[in-house]
Amino acid sequence: MAGPWKNAGNGGNGDGGVIVTTTPTVEGRPVRQYLGIVTGEVIVGANLFRDLFASITDIVGGRSGKYEDVLARARQQALAEMKQETLKLGGNAVVGVDLDYEVLGNSGSMLMVSASGTAVIV
Repeated sequence: MAGPWKNAGNGGNGDGGVIVTTTPTVEGRPVRQYLGIVTGEVIVGANLFRDLFASITDIVGGRSGKYEDVLARARQQALAEMKQETLKLGGNAVVGVDLDYEVLGNSGSMLMVSASGTAVIV
């Protein structure tokens, strides 16, 4: 069966072609072995947020492109850490992925992006 995952495993982006999905399974690819929970966390510091909000000219229609770029990079880094942990365990996919965003610090001056899921072999 030629599914959307037929070329997974030759990604060339350093993640070994690790499949990442929020669903509990990868369609067309039965889980052969569960390897355990994997995570990735990234914390973005206070100065970055202060600089972002100081630049009012970047806010268009209630959205800040720079702020969204920072969140996207943090999310990508958290997912990359999770994929690397999966590869260390010998896995080729992560199922049941959850992304969380938390404000940290006494004054809410930091943001943590965390990704977690279950490393598997499909």
